Amino acid sequence: MELTLREEDAVNWVYRGEGAVNLVLAYNGSNPSFVGKVMRIRKAPKNSKHGLKSTITVTAHELLLWKDVNELVSSSEKDIIDQLYVEHVMMPLLGSKYVDAGVCTCKCKRCMFWCLGNSLNQLRRLLLANVLCGESMLPRLINNVILVFLCLIILCSLMPKWGFLPQSRFVSEGNAIKTRVTRFEMHQALKLHQGAISELSQYNPLDLFSGSKERIRKAIKDLFITPQNNFRVFLNGVLILGGLGGGTRKTDSHLAEAFEERLKSVIEADKGHCTENLFTLVAETMHKSRVLDQLLEVQKLDNFDIEGAIHAYYNVISQPCMACRELNEEQAKQYKSFHSASLDESLRIVKNYLIAATAKDCSLMICFRQRTKEDSSSIYNNIYLESTKQAFDFKVYFIDLDLKRLNKMEEYYELDKKIVSCYKQSMNMDHQERNEVINKMDQEVTNVQGTS
Repeated sequence: MELTLREEDAVNWVYRGEGAVNLVLAYNGSNPSFVGKVMRIRKAPKNSKHGLKSTITVTAHELLLWKDVNELVSSSEKDIIDQLYVEHVMMPLLGSKYVDAGVCTCKCKRCMFWCLGNSLNQLRRLLLANVLCGESMLPRLINNVILVFLCLIILCSLMPKWGFLPQSRFVSEGNAIKTRVTRFEMHQALKLHQGAISELSQYNPLDLFSGSKERIRKAIKDLFITPQNNFRVFLNGVLILGGLGGGTRKTDSHLAEAFEERLKSVIEADKGHCTENLFTLVAETMHKSRVLDQLLEVQKLDNFDIEGAIHAYYNVISQPCMACRELNEEQAKQYKSFHSASLDESLRIVKNYLIAATAKDCSLMICFRQRTKEDSSSIYNNIYLESTKQAFDFKVYFIDLDLKRLNKMEEYYELDKKIVSCYKQSMNMDHQERNEVINKMDQEVTNVQGTS
């Protein structure tokens, strides 16, 4: 049964956060149809004159791309397409116990969002206005895991990012740095240059995906030091670390002390050791669940890198390859095999690349509650924190698994070039600065020797 949310329903939905694509609201009312749910609403593209309507339909080329997923290609609503993509593509790959596809069973009238916007601050109203793209919308409802655990609870949200270094033979010689430096580290240089972040993060996704508890713990600690928009911690539904709408500053001593104080109600450790024990708890949970193993396998469906997949993309859309135009005759020979491949092979390469792109851009949620004696028959997985003699139930799941559209392939290709170019420039600048320091020191030594 389809439900409709109207102006009077706005009071029961509260802002919980947002990413670049979606805004999240949580329900705090009494309607049984919505209790225990959160609402994920797709934002309108920036500078879009037509809201979301320009992205609703599946293109003819995407019908070819996803022809083996009947439920997906037969839908015309964008939000339903995302829900079906999660259910029929990502869930089988990542496992149903780690994915909640959600349901799209309610429509939201435009007036409901305007009313909600009036209860938020000016920034949130502007963000919500970007969502308002028509008379009604079809958001996705998913389970709010925070409400499943009804006692003291910690929720950690993190973005794993790419867990591997590309080794494709189609990575050009000039871009070989990609096979040695993580995409995350290179992208940090571009974000710093653009002013999107104020300092570089030391987080290394390869640590998180390593399978080593020690390296996973280091990754969590590095994310804690510089959360940006990659790490958030909630206590009983209240954000206590990280930002809701974008990058945040480095965790200084004042923020660290406040965070430590908040954890005392859950982590039974000596003074000053709650945060360190949380790092251990998260690391051991991720190690025990092996949840990232399958995610890594899905990410590795991109076995040609964008430098190879872009050529298959032009085969799919039956247009001259713009990527080849940038190459000389000798360089273009390397990609000749793509342009002589069958359409089915090109479709397979592009489809796998887009699925991998979803897996590289998703978020991981880890939810904890302390076990009691009455929880001995709990249906949830559990972990024992030896240092504090505490047992915790936990649940791990992925979010932000939406479909990546075919028309983003050129954008991915251009972004890749920009990231590599900016990182190489920053390396050259660092090298030049080091040489200047060394030369200055050598000159000082020479001057001292000359006066002695």
